[in-house]
Amino acid sequence: MVKNSSLLNKIIKGMTDVVAGVAVFGVLVVVLLQVASRLLGVPVSWTEEATRYLFVWMIFLGLAAGFRTVETARVVVFLAMLPRAIQRLSVPIYVTTSVIFFVLTGWTGYQLVKQQFMMNETAATLIVPMWVIGIIMPLSSVLAVLAIFESLRTRRDLIEISDPAQGMPEITLAETVLPKPEKQP
Repeated sequence: MVKNSSLLNKIIKGMTDVVAGVAVFGVLVVVLLQVASRLLGVPVSWTEEATRYLFVWMIFLGLAAGFRTVETARVVVFLAMLPRAIQRLSVPIYVTTSVIFFVLTGWTGYQLVKQQFMMNETAATLIVPMWVIGIIMPLSSVLAVLAIFESLRTRRDLIEISDPAQGMPEITLAETVLPKPEKQP
């Protein structure tokens, strides 16, 4: 059950969903421009690179949005095999490993952006500094960490799996047995 949205949740939603939506729209427009220009026989050189960079932004923002809405992959089958005492540690393990991953990703992204800024790198065909493209890595990492803590506050019931079998389809023995081949007359 989702509790009332906080200001932090609204900010994270705006930064992830809205900006990712703009990136998706940008990819659509740029790809359509690329196709149309090739059909007209005057291909535009920057469209492929712009599509790639918009896609990178879309993926990183989508990753943060996934943690906000608790739509991340979980190994429920593995949890079901573990003892109940270890199953209770699933939320702290989820939060700790996710935060560590995003702290490392953010730090690496920060170092990359710092290098791109110092070297004054620009995109090959676009007149855009590479740090503008690379800034999404540390930015999305901060958003993802904030999203993890916000989802822990508002959607903890989705994060913790009280019944590890929840979400797993029930398979009967009859479904696992291969059907017998029909006899040929």
